[in-house]
Amino acid sequence: MALGRTIVSILVGLVFLTGCGASEPAEKPPSIDAVPAGVTIVQPAGENELVTAAGTVRLRRETSLGFTTGGKVASVRFEEGDRVRRGAVLAALDNSTVAAELSVARAERDRAEAEYDRIQTLFKDGWVTKSRLEQSEAAARAARARIQSTEFSSRTAYIRAPGNGIILARNIDPGQIIEAGTTALVLGEIDKGFVLRVPMTDSDAARVRVGMTAKVSISAVSDEPIDAVVSEKDGRADERTGTFEVSFLLPANGRLLSGQLGTVDIEVPRGNGGSIAIPATALFGLRSGEGLVFVVDSKNRVKQRAVIIGELTDDNLEIIAGLKEGEIIVTRGAEKLRDGDQIKPIRTTK
Repeated sequence: MALGRTIVSILVGLVFLTGCGASEPAEKPPSIDAVPAGVTIVQPAGENELVTAAGTVRLRRETSLGFTTGGKVASVRFEEGDRVRRGAVLAALDNSTVAAELSVARAERDRAEAEYDRIQTLFKDGWVTKSRLEQSEAAARAARARIQSTEFSSRTAYIRAPGNGIILARNIDPGQIIEAGTTALVLGEIDKGFVLRVPMTDSDAARVRVGMTAKVSISAVSDEPIDAVVSEKDGRADERTGTFEVSFLLPANGRLLSGQLGTVDIEVPRGNGGSIAIPATALFGLRSGEGLVFVVDSKNRVKQRAVIIGELTDDNLEIIAGLKEGEIIVTRGAEKLRDGDQIKPIRTTK
């Protein structure tokens, strides 16, 4: 009996052990605790920087004037620095030859038109051919065109002021023989105002926009900075210097003169347009112009990524390539992390 009870007990024990093994879930692997790390959202590089450059005061519109026909200069009525009104005659060529040519041209026109009238009558009566009539008509047209050309030369023997202004340069004197198209005078139009023209490097000029405000310092005009506005910017660089000329429109001031020297201070976006900035603490593995950051994914796991570095500004770094606005990066505790680690994000301001 004792032996039988022992066997039954063993069988019951085996059944119990088997049942327990079937219902108990498989053992889980030990979990790894998430590493606390400071994170921040990547933001645009919103900081500006101050660019200072030197330039020269000029009238906004400085026009080179000359004769459209060549000849002998008869008179120049103004000197450099003189103020003139719109329409004033500034200089004139000797018009005596042109006047004589105009008289000859008018006489030739009268003769050609009279001849054409006579030939027309003869053609109607059948005394001349149509070819002779056409020749006479062409001669009359040529005579009229010659008058128009001579009258044009007579009108353009004068240089008139296109607007109110100041004579900035005078390159001719009476008696001088001048060729057509040669710059005789340079007129600065007062009505258009003064500007400070500043040569800028391509990187600075690219960040300047028409309408931006600036502060201009001109010691000959004022001890205080003058408010100015960017009015124009060259579309291409100067072939000799490689710089772009930027014009800053100045407010009216009786002390302004073309040729004065000045400097301008203007705030422009830092670095390249569309760049972003990150805290300097986020960067590790620095090389020349490059570095590494940890980017956090939606499951709070970190992935190492290479970035291209721009300029350093206080505590922030400009990133030219490698990151996008809105991505989350590690800013504190990167030294404790490895690629693929899970973190417990802690928002930081930097």
